[in-house]
Amino acid sequence: MRRAIQSFAVYPFLLTTFGLLLPTATLGDDSSATGTAKDLFNGKDLTGWHVDVPDADDNPDIQPSFVVRDGKLVSMGTPRGHLITDQSYSDYRLEVEYRFAGKPGNCGVLVHASTPRALYKMFPQSIEVQMMHENAGDFWCIHENIVVSDMASRRPGDPSTWGGKQGQSRRILNLTDGSEKPLGQWNRMVVECADDQVKVWVNGDLVNEGFDCTAEQGQIALQAEGSEVEFRKVQLTPIRQISDQVPENQASDQ
Repeated sequence: MRRAIQSFAVYPFLLTTFGLLLPTATLGDDSSATGTAKDLFNGKDLTGWHVDVPDADDNPDIQPSFVVRDGKLVSMGTPRGHLITDQSYSDYRLEVEYRFAGKPGNCGVLVHASTPRALYKMFPQSIEVQMMHENAGDFWCIHENIVVSDMASRRPGDPSTWGGKQGQSRRILNLTDGSEKPLGQWNRMVVECADDQVKVWVNGDLVNEGFDCTAEQGQIALQAEGSEVEFRKVQLTPIRQISDQVPENQASDQ
C-alpha cells in the first residue's frame, strides 16, 4: 500500500547531527507536480548540504572533507564523514556522475538517511549504495534493512544474521562485474527509490534491486571514506514508481 503522503512531502521534523529537531523542506510545488529535475549540487558551493565529520567535533580547524573545485563537488576521502542534504526526500530518481580523482578506493551514496552516527559512531542510519571501486551497486544496510529476490546467494552469512546493526551481515552483493568505467572516466549511477523499493543502475547496467526496505524516506548523503572522488552531477527527479529500464543519458567517457 502506498503511503498517504505525497512525493517530496514536508516531513514535520528532522533529527540533525546536533540532536536538534528542525523542520525539513521540499523541492517545491512545481518540481513535485511536474517531475522537474533539481540539481542538489549547484556547481558553486555546498548550499543545501551540511557536513558531519566526527573528528571535527574537537578540532574545528580540521581540513575539510568536502570541497568545491573547478565546478565539481569533491569528497577528499579524509577526514572521514558524510555530506548530508538538509532536506528529506521520498519517491525520487537520483543521478550521480562520479569518478575517482586519483587512486581507486571507497565511497558511497546513502539514501533514506536519518539518525546520525548510528553505526560505529560514524554512519547515519540509511541504506548505502556502494561506490567502492569494482563493487559499485552493493547494498550496505545501516540500522535499516532491505530484501533482494536471491538473498541466499548474495547476502553472506546465515539468515539469522541478516540485518543492519553492528555484528550483523549488512552487505548485499551487486548483480554484475565490470559495470564501472576505467579509472579516470566518469561513471553514471542512477538510484531510484519509491515506496519500499530501491533500484540501482551503473552505466546502464542494472546492478541491484531491493524491496521491503525498512525506510521509505530520508536524507541523502555522500561519503568521505578514504579516497578522493569527484562528482560533477548530483540531480534529483520526483517519480511515482520504479522504472523498468534505466533512464536515458549515459555519462560521457571523457
